[in-house]
Amino acid sequence: MIITVIALILALAILLLAIIAVENKKLVVAIIAAGVVSLFASVLYLLLAAPDVAMTEAAIGSGLSTIIFFYVLNKIKKERKDHA
Repeated sequence: MIITVIALILALAILLLAIIAVENKKLVVAIIAAGVVSLFASVLYLLLAAPDVAMTEAAIGSGLSTIIFFYVLNKIKKERKDHA
């Protein structure tokens, strides 16, 4: 019972953060929201007894993707500054 309630809360949080990631104008906030969506998804996978999927989602979805997004955002900002 309690796992079902936690899973529902996580699912609602994932939906809310996904909307924030899509609708937000600030790229930093959108990247962080997308990373947290992936992190919450990995916790949800863990609750649903899929630890291998949870580890993969946490490592690649939440960790690596967020780092790559911030790296690319930093490169774009530097390139814009160089051309200005």
